[in-house]
Amino acid sequence: MKQTDFAICLNRFLADYLVNKRGSTPQTIDSYRYAFIFLLDYYDEVLHISADRITLSVLTYEHLLNFYDWLQTERKNSVSTRNQRQAALNSFIHFLMYERPDYLNEYQRILGIPVKKAPQKEISYLKTDGVSALISCVDTHKTNGLRDYVILMILYTTGIRVSELINIRVRDLSLHEPYTLLVHGKGRKSRYVPLLKDSIPIIQDYLKYMKYTKPEKMDEWLFVNHMNSQFTRQGINYILSKYGDIARENAPDLIPADLSPHKMRHTAAMELVDSGVDLIYIRDLLGHVSIKTTEIYAKADAKLKRAAIEAASKEIVPPEEAQWDSNDDLKFWLKTFSKR
Repeated sequence: MKQTDFAICLNRFLADYLVNKRGSTPQTIDSYRYAFIFLLDYYDEVLHISADRITLSVLTYEHLLNFYDWLQTERKNSVSTRNQRQAALNSFIHFLMYERPDYLNEYQRILGIPVKKAPQKEISYLKTDGVSALISCVDTHKTNGLRDYVILMILYTTGIRVSELINIRVRDLSLHEPYTLLVHGKGRKSRYVPLLKDSIPIIQDYLKYMKYTKPEKMDEWLFVNHMNSQFTRQGINYILSKYGDIARENAPDLIPADLSPHKMRHTAAMELVDSGVDLIYIRDLLGHVSIKTTEIYAKADAKLKRAAIEAASKEIVPPEEAQWDSNDDLKFWLKTFSKR
């Protein structure tokens, strides 16, 4: 069967361009792959164009605009997921502008499709008491207890992503002053984050327990599951859910039902903001590309403080009578304002 120009370009984009030119991670490529799977589904189900008949000529502004709407209405994708799919396709369109500029005007129209604005969600995180309740549930004397304790402690004190946590190797730890952890972040970008001095003794205990102090163990994964393999995201989620359920029995108001590694990241960020740490430093610690991403924590903190002040002010500020209820002259002025 003869391949279409679309199939040839898509193969080069995923197998060569993203890997060799962009240096994209397997996770990014996998995310992009799903965007195209849904695109093929749309062309087949809605436009009745099968995958083997899709050409670059039918990659139009109208079709892609309707595809993004279809993701939300038919596939029930959230706004953020829709925007992720759009980002993947925009990356492909940028690739096509140099590879196959025949449809350059159409490509520019496609890139002009606006990204949908998602409503800003409230940041959910644990208060200090909640973190204490969670970590106190871990019995370090039980099997894997020491490992679980160190996992929770690192998530809370560094704010790293779950993908970064499961990719830590023994050699990434530096347990000599200044204590640091080398984190391998998004887009193959690495950064150093500080480790708290108080956390070093228990990390050292864990390394000794795992026999990770030997030189030949430096390339081992820092955290492994019951099969002695690298952890998955699901495995870390399970650990958090496990201790979250235990802690919730004793402190139901302190532990959210949807406890996750990302909530621990939010918790670390909010702790830093509350302590007055500069947003630039928080951005670097969390591995954000833009300070705008970090600013959401400052806004959330300001909102909480404002709510607290407003609640307190009700106790000390006497009720104020609205001037327009008691001032006939003002009422008259308002009624006649539009006639002036």
